[in-house]
Amino acid sequence: MTTKEMIITFLVIWLGTVLTRFLPYIIFPEGRKVPEFVHYLGRVLGPAVFGLLVVYCLRNTDLTTSFAKGGSHGIPELLATAVTLLTYRWKKQMILSMAAGTILYMILVQLVFV
Repeated sequence: MTTKEMIITFLVIWLGTVLTRFLPYIIFPEGRKVPEFVHYLGRVLGPAVFGLLVVYCLRNTDLTTSFAKGGSHGIPELLATAVTLLTYRWKKQMILSMAAGTILYMILVQLVFV
C-alpha cells in the first residue's frame, strides 16, 4: 500500500467514525422530538442482536454424535447457555453473564469433553 493509499484509507475510516458518532446529534438536536420509530428500535434492537448471537453460537451444535466418537451431545453448549441465563437473571449484568457462560464453555470443551 502506498503512502497516498494509506492516507486515503485513514481519512475514509476517520470520516466514517466521525459520522457515526456525531450524526445522531445532527439529525436529532436538543429540543427536537425523537421519532417513535427510533425509540422502538432502541427497545428491540438489543434483544434482537443477542437473539441472533445465540442462534449463531448454537448453529453447529451436534446433538447426535456419540461420546465414543468424540461428541458431547451438546452438553457443554446447554450448560454454558444455562449458566449465562441464570447469571443474567441473578445479577442483571449482560457482560458478567456472557463471560460466565463463555468461561464455563471453554473449560468444558478444553478439559472435560476432550
